[in-house]
Amino acid sequence: MTLGITQDRPLAIVGCGTIGASWAAYFLSREIPVVVYNHGDLPHRMVFDRIAAHFPSLRSPVHEPHICNDLEEAVSDAPLILECAPEDMALKRHLIAEIQGYSIPEAIIASNSSSLTHSDITVGVPSPGNVVIAHPYNPPHLVPLVEIYGIDAATCETVKAFYLQHGKSPVVLNKEVVGHLANRLSSALWREALYLLQENVASVEDIDRAMTDGPGLRWAINGPFLTYHLGGGSGGIQQYLANLGDSQVYRWNSLGTPEVNDALIASIIEGVEAAYGGESLDEHSRRRDRLLTSLLQTRRPVD
Repeated sequence: MTLGITQDRPLAIVGCGTIGASWAAYFLSREIPVVVYNHGDLPHRMVFDRIAAHFPSLRSPVHEPHICNDLEEAVSDAPLILECAPEDMALKRHLIAEIQGYSIPEAIIASNSSSLTHSDITVGVPSPGNVVIAHPYNPPHLVPLVEIYGIDAATCETVKAFYLQHGKSPVVLNKEVVGHLANRLSSALWREALYLLQENVASVEDIDRAMTDGPGLRWAINGPFLTYHLGGGSGGIQQYLANLGDSQVYRWNSLGTPEVNDALIASIIEGVEAAYGGESLDEHSRRRDRLLTSLLQTRRPVD
């Protein structure tokens, strides 16, 4: 099955917050027709400005989507609908059911849920096989990863092929799990970072630097399995596990679980402000996007 997105059958994006705006800019930059459902009272000009802010980092001329306040108008002809509503289970269930009431029978709904599972959001939905989790990693206009899970293998393959065709790096989960893949890995790291802060092992700034100037550099190139495979030297992963497997277990046993209390929350806020309060969030975002763009260019295969 191919999606056949055209001017008459555009890609629909339901919701235009951080993720929806980022997706809209990305697909528009690739000259894919996009219709955006704007829920609420936000003026269309403000919605467009939110999308247009991403075009410079995409090195793309400005493209304008069709923006509408009517859900039926937005989804009625779309073969693929990106659901970008807030992470609220009841809201997503209701919205997906409503979308299926307006859309063509074969339409695929790709939910951008970051932690909720497919079975969480499809209770009471008429056609759960036409719904997939397609979770991007923020910001999706730059980061290639899309995590896919659904109960219909053919639908998952169709969605995977679409993202591959348009420059993304989709992975398909064999079974559903809360947080999918990347958010679980990120959450494990975040938990330990909070524990180290709570135990006063290091400052927010130094914990961040230990990540970005250490393992983060390797992980931008190789995942954990290949990283440890290379760490085994000439014997690869087998040698690593034989020589250092017990060392890993020793470290795992020392990992902590932070108590997220008022004192820790205050320490997080104080530490982040001390480390990063000298620049605005917009300045940090622009810097992130510039560095992400540069990093992605360096990762392109070299002949």
